Amino acid sequence: MNAHFLSILIWFPVATGFLMLLVPEHKRRIGFILALLVSVLELGFSLKLIAAYDRTATGMQLIERTDWIQSLTIQYYLGVDGIAVLLIVLTAIITLITILAAWNSVKQRFIFYLGSFLILEGFMIGVFVALDAILFYVFWEAMLLPMFLIIGVWGGPNRVYATIKFFLYTLLGSLLMLVAFIYLYQLGGSFSILDMQKLAIPYQAQVWLFWAFFMAFAVKVPMFPLHTWLPDAHVEAPTGGSVILASIMLKMGGFGFIRISLPVLPDASHGMAGIIIALSLIAVVYISLVALVQRDMKKLIAYSSISHMGFVTLGFFVFNQTALEGSIIQMVSHGFVAGAMFLCVGVLYDRVHSRQIADYGGVANTMPVFAGFTMLFAMANSGLPGTSGFVGEFLVIMGTFQVQPWFAAIAALTLILGAAYTLWMYKRAFFGKVANDTVATLKDINAMELLFLSLLAIMVLAIGLWPNPLLDLIHTSVGQLLSQSTATKLL
Repeated sequence: MNAHFLSILIWFPVATGFLMLLVPEHKRRIGFILALLVSVLELGFSLKLIAAYDRTATGMQLIERTDWIQSLTIQYYLGVDGIAVLLIVLTAIITLITILAAWNSVKQRFIFYLGSFLILEGFMIGVFVALDAILFYVFWEAMLLPMFLIIGVWGGPNRVYATIKFFLYTLLGSLLMLVAFIYLYQLGGSFSILDMQKLAIPYQAQVWLFWAFFMAFAVKVPMFPLHTWLPDAHVEAPTGGSVILASIMLKMGGFGFIRISLPVLPDASHGMAGIIIALSLIAVVYISLVALVQRDMKKLIAYSSISHMGFVTLGFFVFNQTALEGSIIQMVSHGFVAGAMFLCVGVLYDRVHSRQIADYGGVANTMPVFAGFTMLFAMANSGLPGTSGFVGEFLVIMGTFQVQPWFAAIAALTLILGAAYTLWMYKRAFFGKVANDTVATLKDINAMELLFLSLLAIMVLAIGLWPNPLLDLIHTSVGQLLSQSTATKLL
């Protein structure tokens, strides 16, 4: 088992997800218990991965390597560093919570829905552990298919438009990434990502490759101005789809920059850093202002995600250890906080069938426990000290300040703007007198909702109050990444 541990993490949920398609639809409870058991076991495997990982060692660990297409030197090549381990654990926790949340919110094709999420979980983990470029590309594309179905089958009235837009945006960027991989293979004779990180590449070629990878990763983050698909996808996606999209799939773009752009193309990364920083700061400030005027709660949180991910890309391209670690913590924190915010909107939508802020008001009077959870997540989204939302943003601002104080000052505006749009939404929806008869008849959260919201609250507070375990896990890997991304590789 230890020799194929990463393969188990990938293929166990995928195989179970396909097997669940054989379960009759009327066996709803059996399907739910099976999906829940698999997601719990997958979380257990991911925690065992932390125990097996040596956080003091450099390089990849738990390597699995065998020939796949021998004539092209394409291999089934897996391995993890501290950053990948952390994102795998995030994926396992969020998938478990999404399975729990599905019990109340999904009425049609329930077992098919659960199976799609298990398959998606395995493919997302595959992206984090793939060390062969073609294998990375296969997992990168494969995870689009379950999400395509999740939005297209269980989404809102405009789900077809949102699904096609999401698919086309991501597919175009992915094709450019494939072209870049083929060029690197022709240059070095290997599809191994670790071998690509050792290549000496002319600067002009690095620049072209950088923008090819940028299109794939920036669309996924998504970075301004390639972000327009995300609000549509979030608004039309079912609650679980929005949670996975915000919590995990957006992190794929950030992970791509970490695994490929920075270590493979360090000179181009430094040369293009000014543009990336400018786009990141625009996302932090401009997209926050866009969020302020939203009337749909889901769309507001979607724009909030774009703004917070701007912090992530900013931290990558100032080439500072503190800022890089802050960006990775911000990815994890955003996974929990954004997921929690979307689940809170889902709880309200299941009762009222509206996402419009104007249809609420005074919810705290009829759902006080739920209002307390939502307040915690809203504060975390605003970057309140003591919550996970503060840790990553503070580290990015502090690291950026060491490089360029003006960049840090602009980025710090998010602490004001984030509080403005998040608390303004909360005030209108939850405070004041009960606005209408529908709100007056609302019942507080049930046991299942209490369970998954409590799990998220624990994670948000645990990271906010004690981030050291996460920082210790990634510190050596971030140090190695920084050394790779600052070493010239020009011919």
